[in-house]
Amino acid sequence: MITHTIISCLRLRQRPPYLNYFTKKKDYFLFHRKNLQLLLLCNLTKDEEKEALAAKDKKLALKQLPREKIQLATKFGIVKFDQTGMVVNGKPEYVRACCEASLRRLGVDYIDLYYQHRIDKNVPIEETIGELKKLVKEGKIRYIGLSEAGPDTIRRAHAVHPITAVQMEWSLWTRDIEDEIVPLCRELGIGIVPYSPLGRGFFGGRAVLESLHADNVLVRHPRFSGENLEKNKLLYLNLEALAAKHQCTTAQLALAWVLEQGDDVIPIPGTTKIKNLISNIRSLELKLTKEDVKEISDAVPVAAVAGPRTYGSIVAYTWKFAETPKPVDA
Repeated sequence: MITHTIISCLRLRQRPPYLNYFTKKKDYFLFHRKNLQLLLLCNLTKDEEKEALAAKDKKLALKQLPREKIQLATKFGIVKFDQTGMVVNGKPEYVRACCEASLRRLGVDYIDLYYQHRIDKNVPIEETIGELKKLVKEGKIRYIGLSEAGPDTIRRAHAVHPITAVQMEWSLWTRDIEDEIVPLCRELGIGIVPYSPLGRGFFGGRAVLESLHADNVLVRHPRFSGENLEKNKLLYLNLEALAAKHQCTTAQLALAWVLEQGDDVIPIPGTTKIKNLISNIRSLELKLTKEDVKEISDAVPVAAVAGPRTYGSIVAYTWKFAETPKPVDA
């Protein structure tokens, strides 16, 4: 199901006016013509409009494009996500309710890939995946994915039903999954879907070539603030020099580096602009040697990255801390 033709997604931003992005029919047809088969949406409390975008006008996207050629992915699990923290729900009844609500909003009969957006640390993963397995049997979803799941959770989930993809943050400046998660996924035959492969836009020049607005969520990220940002800008300049050598943009080079990590790696760079979508596609044209990949890695050494990848209470829901209790009857 996961192939290298899935290299991007139209990821609608969490802040308004996301309903203004990609609402033109021609944009969806461009998406299809470029063979970008994965449309990734997200089910967050109070943000149902993200999914409703496709269902609001059924002449858009899903109703005018060949359904069998579009791989539709969406997520469940985050009940609340704001400045006060995150609340996650992985209870079976919630899983089913979210899935059926997504099907109604999208106006489709099935979801190709259904992710647990974050792990509920209070619910055994066997219970969550057990309900997803039922949804697979009922034809409501085809494949199951996890996001920010720890090694034990991934292995236990896979024992209940095969996991198709694991979505994790992976980029030039976030490589902590390489020692444990990547080998485990390859052992089990699970695809790896890196989110934020451009370092939340940093390697595209965000916060380097342009200043962040005070209301931008990135100002809360340690790597984008104060002395950390100034130190990290030096890493951007290193990448910029290599991009000139390869006659491409820094974003294209950073994305090409992620793509070179393996045929089972399918990055999903978020974008709100068609021109950036097209630019991301062109990263596939870059042919990097092993020496090139090493040179790029060395230009952005992990040890030189200033600041952790996320902040506050959100850290508790990253993969190193996202393990679930054992089943009662285990």
